[in-house]
Amino acid sequence: MTANQIRKKYLDFMASKGYKKISPVDLILRDDPTTLFTGSGMQPMVPYLLGQKHPEGDLLTNSQPCIRTQDMTEVGDNRHTTFFEMLGDWSLRGLDKKQQIEWLFEFLTENLGLDPKRLYITCFIGDTKNNIPRDNETAEIWQTVFEQASIKAKLAEIGSSKNGDKRGMRADERIFFYDDSQNWWSRNGGTDSTPIGDPCGPDNEVFYDFGADNHDPSFGAAHPASDSGRFMEICNKVWMQYARKKDGSFELLETGKVDFGGGLSRLLAAANNAPDIFATDLYQPIISELEKLSNQSYNKNQTAMRVVADHLTGAVWLASQDLIPSNKEQGYVMRRLTRRAILQAFDLGVKDNFLGQCVPKIVEIYRESYPELASVCSEIAEVLIREEKAFRKTLNRGLREFDRIVGQKGFEKFDDEALVKSRHILSGQEVFKLMDTYGFPTELTIEEAGKRQIKLSENWQSEFDAALANQRAMSQTAAKGTYKGGLTGDGEIHKKYHTATHMLGAALRQVLQSPANQRGSNINDERLRLDFSYPEKLTPEQLEQVEDLVNQKIAENLPVSFAEYDTDYALEKLHAIGEFRDKYDDKVIVYTIGQPDEPFSVDICGGPHVTATGQLGHFKIKKEESSSAGVRRIKAVLE
Repeated sequence: MTANQIRKKYLDFMASKGYKKISPVDLILRDDPTTLFTGSGMQPMVPYLLGQKHPEGDLLTNSQPCIRTQDMTEVGDNRHTTFFEMLGDWSLRGLDKKQQIEWLFEFLTENLGLDPKRLYITCFIGDTKNNIPRDNETAEIWQTVFEQASIKAKLAEIGSSKNGDKRGMRADERIFFYDDSQNWWSRNGGTDSTPIGDPCGPDNEVFYDFGADNHDPSFGAAHPASDSGRFMEICNKVWMQYARKKDGSFELLETGKVDFGGGLSRLLAAANNAPDIFATDLYQPIISELEKLSNQSYNKNQTAMRVVADHLTGAVWLASQDLIPSNKEQGYVMRRLTRRAILQAFDLGVKDNFLGQCVPKIVEIYRESYPELASVCSEIAEVLIREEKAFRKTLNRGLREFDRIVGQKGFEKFDDEALVKSRHILSGQEVFKLMDTYGFPTELTIEEAGKRQIKLSENWQSEFDAALANQRAMSQTAAKGTYKGGLTGDGEIHKKYHTATHMLGAALRQVLQSPANQRGSNINDERLRLDFSYPEKLTPEQLEQVEDLVNQKIAENLPVSFAEYDTDYALEKLHAIGEFRDKYDDKVIVYTIGQPDEPFSVDICGGPHVTATGQLGHFKIKKEESSSAGVRRIKAVLE
């Protein structure tokens, strides 16, 4: 069975029961300060679960794309992902538990064809402290449903998952009672953390049994809520029948509400009796492409290929909704997803750009149900390919420096397995240097050290923080004799004009395709003035292009950062722009506008500057004229 078939079966089934299909919301939440992304099918429905009327009625269903960034580091096993689709339905008009459970059982066993003997149910054990009884009602309904299918369904009291690890399960047990860490829903988790005034309640989770052969005994005894590999949660029903009062107690609602959520990839795995969700058609086209590109097999490289397949799927979806990688909020998550995928592919031996081949594969997987992805496939590819090119430069440069640092400290090898043990733990100063000088992200340094079994200094974080603080202190007091950019003051307006001067120089170099060497500048409270080498008058079209480019970079709110470097390194390796090449000391301050791996400008300068280009306002060229033979002059303002 395919993902498209399950998605359609589910939505058609719910429509047959009177539910109205509603459109999913965007992944990117632009007006919700509490979270970056849509992380569940229920999330967009919270206002209606809290009492607001939904314009489409009170029986609703959809399939909602979601991203959960907290699962990022868990990706690599056979079930965790950052991007997923959640099949969902909601009854906003009451709690007919018997009907709801019978419908769910019908869909799972008749429409998806799941063997009912492989289904196990969990229920809420109750909370005596808060006077909430055990959920015997749904347990008894489930017992009846199973008995009608000629399946014994004994009850088992477990409590915590840890208790389950010790106790395990016994013959004919099929319905398991767990505590509020497992089977209680509220917006903040367990009973004690349920917000005042919020609806809340017990839930039933449905687990699929992939068989005892898939149990990992290192997790303890087998039971549904264990992560041992035997059982996988495929869906759940939340019974919102309580509200928390001001005094912290709970009261039954006159009219409860029902939420259902089913992970598409997990339902697909169960329908195909395949415990690895990455073996399904949601991921196999990507993994097959990776096998071809890397000349490696999935069976021997499961963790890396799972990370690439999941992370790139998430990045493609984010790009389809006009997000670009950056170092802020949602853009930072997108950048991290993309770069983690590239790094894993790099380790597989994919040394060349590969996203151009993978993006169409991912778009094709979702084309039938989400044709809007196909309509912007080329735009998605352009965004991710640009990020890949920039990061591969950073990756290669950072890994070379990492190797150099490691080579200087030395190692010793021991035992037949040739395990590598460092005689020197990696210091925070070295982690900082990799980030600051080479743009190599700190989390990648940590991951690379882990892969090579190289320990970080016990105090690496404090060493890193000290190096950062030292750099800031040096930059605030440094630069005697360095170029001050014609400043007459150091107020906020002077910082803005100083930064804009560098941006103007970078824009001139791009538009004119010329070095446009700086020949002088002057800044005051009202305007900036830049002299630069160029043999002829600029056309109105060229001036408009320069102005537009500066304003584009202002709108992108690029970060402005600085660091101290050896002068030769700044000039020869960083290609920093500097007016007084023969007058610099041994060390200089370098200001970078934009990301270190793909900067808009890199200038030797003593400061001061703003911290981000978005602070500048609108850039406007007022005059372009001759300054002297072969030198042009531009005067500009910030409005």
